Amino acid sequence: MLSLGPVAFAAPWLLLALPALPLLWWLLRVTPPAPRRQVFPPIRLLRDLPVVEQTPARTPWWLLALRMLAAALVVLGLARPVLGPGAGAGVAGGGMPLLVVVDDGWAAAPDWPARMAAAAAAVERAGRDDRRGALLVTAASETGEPPSVSGLMPAEELRARLAALRPKPWPPDRVAALEALRRFRAAHPGGFESLFVADGVEHAAEGAPEGFAPLAAALAAAGPLTLALAEGRAVRRLDPPTAEADRLGVTVRQIPLAVASEAGVLARTGDGRVLARAAVPIPAGAAAGEATLELPLEIRNQVVRLELDEPAGAAGVVLLDERFRRRPVGLLAGGEGSADAHLIGELFYLDRALGPFTEIRRGALEQILARQVAVLVLADRTVPEGREREMLQRWVEEGGTLVRFAGPRLAERQDPLLPVALRAGERQLGGALSWEQPQRLAPFPDHSPFAGLPVPAEVTVERQVLAEPSPRLAERSWARLADGTPLVTAEPRGAGRVVLFHVTANADWSNLPLSGLFVDMLQRLVALSAGVRGAEGEQPLAPLETLDGFGRLGPVPPAAAAVAANRIDGTAASPRHPPGWYGSAGQGEGGEAAYRRALNLTAGLPPLRAAPPPAGAAILPIGGIPAERDLGPWLLAAAFLILALDMLISLVLRGLLPAAASRRAARAGATTAAVLLLATLAAAAVLPPAAQAQRGPAPEGAAALATRLAYVATGDSAVDEIVRTGLLGLSDYVNRRTAAALAEPVAVVPGRDDLSFYPLLYWAVTPEAPQPDARAVEALNAFMRHGGIILFDTRTEGSGEGFAPGARAALRRVTRDLTVPPLAPVPEDHVLKRAFYLLSELPGRFAGGTVWVARDVDRANDSVSPVIIGGHDWVGAWAVDQRGNNPYAAIPGGARQRTLAYRFGVNLVMYALTGNYKGDQVHVPAILERLGN
Repeated sequence: MLSLGPVAFAAPWLLLALPALPLLWWLLRVTPPAPRRQVFPPIRLLRDLPVVEQTPARTPWWLLALRMLAAALVVLGLARPVLGPGAGAGVAGGGMPLLVVVDDGWAAAPDWPARMAAAAAAVERAGRDDRRGALLVTAASETGEPPSVSGLMPAEELRARLAALRPKPWPPDRVAALEALRRFRAAHPGGFESLFVADGVEHAAEGAPEGFAPLAAALAAAGPLTLALAEGRAVRRLDPPTAEADRLGVTVRQIPLAVASEAGVLARTGDGRVLARAAVPIPAGAAAGEATLELPLEIRNQVVRLELDEPAGAAGVVLLDERFRRRPVGLLAGGEGSADAHLIGELFYLDRALGPFTEIRRGALEQILARQVAVLVLADRTVPEGREREMLQRWVEEGGTLVRFAGPRLAERQDPLLPVALRAGERQLGGALSWEQPQRLAPFPDHSPFAGLPVPAEVTVERQVLAEPSPRLAERSWARLADGTPLVTAEPRGAGRVVLFHVTANADWSNLPLSGLFVDMLQRLVALSAGVRGAEGEQPLAPLETLDGFGRLGPVPPAAAAVAANRIDGTAASPRHPPGWYGSAGQGEGGEAAYRRALNLTAGLPPLRAAPPPAGAAILPIGGIPAERDLGPWLLAAAFLILALDMLISLVLRGLLPAAASRRAARAGATTAAVLLLATLAAAAVLPPAAQAQRGPAPEGAAALATRLAYVATGDSAVDEIVRTGLLGLSDYVNRRTAAALAEPVAVVPGRDDLSFYPLLYWAVTPEAPQPDARAVEALNAFMRHGGIILFDTRTEGSGEGFAPGARAALRRVTRDLTVPPLAPVPEDHVLKRAFYLLSELPGRFAGGTVWVARDVDRANDSVSPVIIGGHDWVGAWAVDQRGNNPYAAIPGGARQRTLAYRFGVNLVMYALTGNYKGDQVHVPAILERLGN
């Protein structure tokens, strides 16, 4: 490759033809004279005269210059000139192979497209130099394989591998990457050029061997090294919050910046709704910022996810399980007057044990049950027959957890709200009149929610209420004394349960309320009230749903394994234990997801530290890399235009055109050609490639002059750009594969723009989508009523609500006033699956899920469904960038899934343009049979 500033030539040897232009000038100087007709009757006298041919040199200089310019443009065009060559490609390696090293851990997710653009530019340049390349990613794969260097391959194959890369939700392993690099260098002793697309973060913990500096030094020792870094970008992460009595404390950490900044933290529900936002100020030079989220308890308990409001990948997402929730707990005692007495009151220890992690409510039973309450604790209080007992029974059967403590009152008078029948009186285990000694606690049984809690040796029981023996006493016993007598029993009642401590809630009968075990047991019971089993210990929790590198919840990767419940807090994210939701099957009435624990990426990360760039490496800023523009087609087109004009001028000069086409017209044509040439060159320098559509509005009347697809402008420039490039890619695919001729797609605003020109309207539903006003609703209903089709895409299938949280709720809001017919899943024989291609599924960027269309019984518009609803992000699969590549990965099927997505797009366009013509073909045999008769 020959580089001349902003322009490079991929085939520079063709420039050797330029010195031959003077010879071409000499050959083009002559022009055959124009023939003249002479009327001379005695022509026979001239028959034997000798013929002397003369070729006058009368070619005008401007025509010669025009021809020389055309020849020079042909030579330059064939030399494959490129504008802005090698942006981000690094130092030319002089024929050396190229090694692309990519940090694909969690810190690379926020600006992943820019990183891939830098790597693709390097591969593009290596391909023009006919150099082979290899790829090394520093994070372990989803299958758990350590980093390894791919073999040398052509640039086209390496480009495809780059396009399939995605960031991982765990840190890179640069130590293993260094070992792989050493093996690759040993196999290629001649050296190689390297491009290291680094995240700029030192992921090793304090005191551990650093990985960035040794890896960069090894790359620099092997040959020219270019380090691609995102300069000025704040690398941030969101730590798990601290749960306080009335708030959640959030902490955002970052690599210190020279200027003050601010981060936003969003609190979301399970369906993606945003309940609150906290602004976290980070002073200049600071490594962290703190803020609080203050929410009412009922709303706070709905929060299952905190995330940064800027792209931050998996490090910007924290999942909240039961450990971060505060459950409302009601307290009632038998003797209300002395219930809070210091050290001896029935509620004194309960209040201090439950206060740090619950919201305690006091008052009469009717007042407590008037609001939502998770647990109700009765301390030695009997439940008399009547309205109070009926209220409690109904509350328990509807899902409440009733926790009761025994005492003198309960020992004397029982009621039906007990898990087991009790013996009258109480058992004395110590004292002057008893031969028995105070009993210690036995280890908790495996079926107990207290399983795994350590039993302190100093906890003893001196007095208790005994349970009557029964066949089910053992399975209802959650805790026992060392002699086997029950200490805690429980029984399910409807959707709830009743739990009984066979001792008092104060220190009169035991020292259990004085121990930390008492707090742990109550914490388990409160968690149990939310439908979550309190299993701990070594019980394995299987992965239920995990985060990808972009912070989206999705399917579990193949290498993911279960985590022991008591070790999940200290488990670092890795391919074996990716961040996400973990739970155990068969736990309680809730089924597999009844018990969920969150494994968060940032809980196991070391402090953020910047990785200093190595000395001697060329630094390439990531982001803003201009796309390379191939000038060859433009120059060749200009050359052919000039040659066509030259032919016209030659015909004029030879008199083969009417006299009106004079020499003056030829000179004017030459001037016009020069102007056209300059305009062509200017367009080549400033315009995007021909495959890209203009982003401005279509000219007036353009909608009626060509068939084109339309999309609803969402107001989100990023989403609108994805939809525009997706429909542009689909239109190009349809034009190449079918007889349809689609023009560039356009954005429309219902109620303002005329929708009648468009057969198909694509609507990417964003979480912030407003409800259409009356004018827009009228326009959309008229569009569907007259045969138009609207495709609603929530972009949520295959990602839960992670990719577009809140989009499903927004879909209900958007379609609330629209005349949407009854919908049903697309049947196997629907025209959408056979309008052009025969398809068994309709994937987009995401696979799976359901696509909804109007039921077949609805015969409006000749059974053509006016509405299609799905969440597969089809435009993401169809989208093409300035280089003609697909910037968004198809998950999980890759290239095959993208092909099926394009085929569905073709079927969709055919369905919109022709309706049910394929469906009507089923009647052809009957029609032919009738014609035959």
